[in-house]
Amino acid sequence: MRRIAVLTSGGDAPGMNAAIRAVVRTGIDGGAEVFGIRKGYQGLLTGNLFQMGARDVGGIMQRGGTMLGSARCLEFKTEAGRRKGLRTLNQNGIEGLVVIGGNGSQTGSYEISKLGFPVVGVASTIDNDLYGSDITIGVDTALNIALEAVDRLKTTASSHQRAFLIEVMGRDCGYLALMTGIAGGAEAVVIPEYETTPQQVVEIIESAYERGKSHAMIVVAEGAEHDAAELAAYCEENHAKIGFKLRSTTLGHVQRGGDPSAYDRILASRLGLAAAKRLLKGEYGTLTGWIDGSIASTPLDEVVANQKTLDPELIELARILDK
Repeated sequence: MRRIAVLTSGGDAPGMNAAIRAVVRTGIDGGAEVFGIRKGYQGLLTGNLFQMGARDVGGIMQRGGTMLGSARCLEFKTEAGRRKGLRTLNQNGIEGLVVIGGNGSQTGSYEISKLGFPVVGVASTIDNDLYGSDITIGVDTALNIALEAVDRLKTTASSHQRAFLIEVMGRDCGYLALMTGIAGGAEAVVIPEYETTPQQVVEIIESAYERGKSHAMIVVAEGAEHDAAELAAYCEENHAKIGFKLRSTTLGHVQRGGDPSAYDRILASRLGLAAAKRLLKGEYGTLTGWIDGSIASTPLDEVVANQKTLDPELIELARILDK
């Protein structure tokens, strides 16, 4: 291939810049011209492309977010929108595309590939809910940010004998909440994959108080059936029973920000390089991810047709340790 392009789509994730850098420099090393597409699929529809050189991606690896920008694009969900994007690629002589992103982004990759255009995806989402990769770009950084918050909140919770409900991101996947709870020593985690009722949360906090603990930490996934706001309201109604004074904190988009960890920089670099190499060799229609400790390639039709599940052993680990 003589000309390839790269875009980032969906929610930004720490490490995306390292992946962009790897795609650009691998493409150039392979003798191809590399173009960046600004603002994801929206930029593809509007023709927002520019050629990138090795120096254009210098000094970006340590920065969070994505230098190419990202945006939601409802028009691309239509067949007419996708054909408009294909026309843009063809008009600019682009022969292959690397898409860095999560579920929605790789659904877009699949739809483009169905039109006969060579596409390779790179697994990137802090939610870690993408089939075809055990761990995705951005997860390690987001997890460490959430863990730091839990550690800090635990300090003030112990000082004032309080209970905290801490809501973390993750969409409909409880991975971030589960791993934050395990690593942070939380009394419980509330995740979409395993129902926890408000009454059970009250009982957990009450039990921690009765056992003489100086605090109680409950980590809640944003996609749980009962979110942090609902749980906090129920706990307030039963404040006399729980013992502790209750506080609620939503971490929100702070988990997406900040500099990517060393792990995310290396993972992103390896996945970006592998994706670009596959594209240049004419191997496409796949997602480049990380499975069983090595780089793996999964057909995009499998990626969009399957839902990633949590490891039951992790749920059991949290149950045993949350005492």
